[in-house]
Amino acid sequence: MLEILQYKFMQHAILASIFGGVSCSLIGVFVVTMEIPFLGVTMAHAAFAGGIFGLLWGINPLIPAFIFCFLSSLLIGPIADKADFNPDTAIGIIFSIMMGVAFLGLAMIPGPKTEALSLIWGSILTISRADIILMAAISFVTILLLVLFFKEIQAVIFHREIAASVGIPERSIYYGLLFLSGAIVTTNLNTVGGLLIFSLLINPAAAAYQLTYNLKKMFILSGSFGVLSCFLGLFFSYIFNVPSGAIIIITSSVIFALALLLSPKRKVKQVGQVTEGD
Repeated sequence: MLEILQYKFMQHAILASIFGGVSCSLIGVFVVTMEIPFLGVTMAHAAFAGGIFGLLWGINPLIPAFIFCFLSSLLIGPIADKADFNPDTAIGIIFSIMMGVAFLGLAMIPGPKTEALSLIWGSILTISRADIILMAAISFVTILLLVLFFKEIQAVIFHREIAASVGIPERSIYYGLLFLSGAIVTTNLNTVGGLLIFSLLINPAAAAYQLTYNLKKMFILSGSFGVLSCFLGLFFSYIFNVPSGAIIIITSSVIFALALLLSPKRKVKQVGQVTEGD
């Protein structure tokens, strides 16, 4: 295994595992605690739709993918707020639009659709140096924003209306987190693909949520689980010669299952149910 580390593609894959695992799992805490897991699916389809039209227009797929995610984030928040919808309803509306646009674009691509399919499944072993730099930048921005605005983000996660009542610009923070989630999904489109990226958002954060009530610890655990999922997934995909994206997601699911089994929250809930039964 060690001899393969001399190859550039494996070095890039390891760096992608670090940056992708950290950024996806950190923003995943926001998605899980705000109870909007469908956001990851929607942003993945928005990025996929943008990537498809990038291929149609003959430009870098990441550029329109960013634009589509940005537009989606701009629409989700205001639609939910102004129409007095549950956020999941607004997210569902945008998801249906983006799914339709994605498949329309896919049908318009002439000839073989190999490049388009690569956006669906991803390939962490073909990550370029430019992709690594972009992923590193997004990871750095994510960590920086969490450090600088942790109290404000914590307040928004706890309750948006209470946060607004004490003078916190909750809409700016909430919309900003929506856009950041879209940017993270876009930069990780090439690692595990559009159909699997939402799992890397949800599973590490959900596993961390099972193990602690402390938000700071949740971010740390989630980031650790995300990187571990990518590392182990990359290792097993190399050993068994299977698609890396799928194995990364399966690994993150196994980590969640273990966290669920060891969860002190589950044990407390079981004790409470027994007490009520008595």
